[in-house]
Amino acid sequence: MSQIFDFLFGQYSSYAPLDVALEFIAVIFGGLSVWFSKKNNIWVFPTGMLSTAIFVYLLLKWELLGDMMINAYYFIMSVYGWYVWTQKVNGAEVTPISRTTNKEKRISVLIFIATLLFVFAVYQTFDKWNSWTAYVDTVTTAVFFVGMWLMARRKIENWIYWILGDLISIPLYFYKGFTFTSIQYLVFTFIAIFGYISWKKHLSNATLT
Repeated sequence: MSQIFDFLFGQYSSYAPLDVALEFIAVIFGGLSVWFSKKNNIWVFPTGMLSTAIFVYLLLKWELLGDMMINAYYFIMSVYGWYVWTQKVNGAEVTPISRTTNKEKRISVLIFIATLLFVFAVYQTFDKWNSWTAYVDTVTTAVFFVGMWLMARRKIENWIYWILGDLISIPLYFYKGFTFTSIQYLVFTFIAIFGYISWKKHLSNATLT
C-alpha cells in the first residue's frame, strides 16, 4: 500500500506545503466549476476564476507555460462568459445552449491555429523546448482555448474539446509529477461526458417545445 502511495504522491515530498495546499484548493474549485458547467449554472465562472488564478501562479513555477496561459485565458473568458450568461431580453436568455454555426466553426479553427503559433512563439522565446511535454502542452493549450470560447458562448460542442483536452492532460500531469491535477483531469473527463449528455438532452427538449 505504501508503495502505491509513494508512486502516486511521493513527488510532493520536495514541494513547499503552501504549493501542495494551493494545488489541492485549485483542484477542488476546478471540479466545482466543471460540475456547475454540467448543470448549466452560472457559478461555473466564479469558482473557475478562483481555480484558474491559483493555477496561473503554480503553472508559472512549474514552467508549463502553455497551461499557464490556458488558465490566464480561462480567467479572462470567465469574465466574458459571466457577462454573456447573465444577459436577458424580456426575461429570456440571449445566449441559450445551441450548436456551433459554420461561422463559429471557422472561428474555432482560427483560434486553434493562432493559439498553436502563439504558444510555439512563447516556448521559442523562453527556450523551453526541453521536453516532449512542451509539444503536448502546446496542443492541449489550443484545444482548451477553443473549448473555453465555445463554453462562454454556450455551444454544446465545447464538451468535445474538454473531453479531448482532459484525456491528453491526465498522463501529461501524472508524468510531470502533479498527481492531484492529473486526478482532477480524470474526474473532469467523466463530468465532461455527462455534461455533453445533459446539454444534448436540454437542447433536444428546447427543440421540441
